[in-house]
Amino acid sequence: MVTLDDVAALAGVSRTTASRAMNGVTTVKAPLAKSVLEAAETLGFRPNPAARSLALGRHDAIALIVPESDIWGMSNSFFASVLQGAIREIAGSEQQLVMVVRARSDSDEKFLRYLSSSHVDGALVVLEAHNTELPRLLADSGLPVVYMGRPSESDSLPVSYVDADNVGGARAAAELLVQADRRRIGVITGTPELGVTQDRLRGWRETLLRHDIADDLVVTADFQRDGGAVAMAEMLDRDSTVDGVFVMSDLMAAGALATLRERERSVPRDVSLVSFDDTVISTAVEPHLTTIAQPFVDLGALMVRTLRDLCASPAGPPVRVTLPTQVILRDSV
Repeated sequence: MVTLDDVAALAGVSRTTASRAMNGVTTVKAPLAKSVLEAAETLGFRPNPAARSLALGRHDAIALIVPESDIWGMSNSFFASVLQGAIREIAGSEQQLVMVVRARSDSDEKFLRYLSSSHVDGALVVLEAHNTELPRLLADSGLPVVYMGRPSESDSLPVSYVDADNVGGARAAAELLVQADRRRIGVITGTPELGVTQDRLRGWRETLLRHDIADDLVVTADFQRDGGAVAMAEMLDRDSTVDGVFVMSDLMAAGALATLRERERSVPRDVSLVSFDDTVISTAVEPHLTTIAQPFVDLGALMVRTLRDLCASPAGPPVRVTLPTQVILRDSV
């Protein structure tokens, strides 16, 4: 097996200089670095990954933190699209993506011990309905972390996140309903503790109040299809005059459509409906959903780039980036 000592001998430099040159340390003079790299190529030398990580003080691994409770809903979520963007960004680098499952709250000691034991350089967290406590749990770990979506406690914690414009997207959704001459407009929300729910509710309310339309018809659900169906039934029971609904996800909207069909309410003739996400579900139901598209793939890639910046400057301020959403007009309005 070719060793670093062999490379150093062929290049005519010390082992320390050879190591620095192989690791890209800029203090090595260019001619010497060139000699080392040429010697490594000639001998077929391949650096030991563990030794390289030790020399550079990094591990070239990123953790993707996923709560166990979210795994079972992945097939019905945006997770795959976000992951696609993250993997695309990582593919051209030396980094690896490692999935770390937080099994249960009573296993947090083991979970945190793994993250703090120098296995990974940083972590990505794709926020879904069950991990709202993670920002506080990770805040004192010292590990650079980037969240998908604004954590609800972002005002009190120095967290970094990449998000879609949920406030602006919800404003646009409500505006579509107003422009369709709907005047009794309700909203089916997601889990109240999530920043995404709070931001979308804010945007919906701002638009209705600007048009002097009541904003009291709010029903809480859980971002799941069955939750959307139950919430739609509750809304109709509370006020049968509802003629417009903003549903905070395509998945819940699919459930809401099923309830409206059961109640013999035609969409969009009797009730106009706008959802959020633009997942595959939006065109798998009838009528096809008018929805607010999130740039999921771009968000996943940007999370990786943001995490790299945090790892390079861990003492810097939190990074918070918001990408625009887009109205996708289909048949439900």
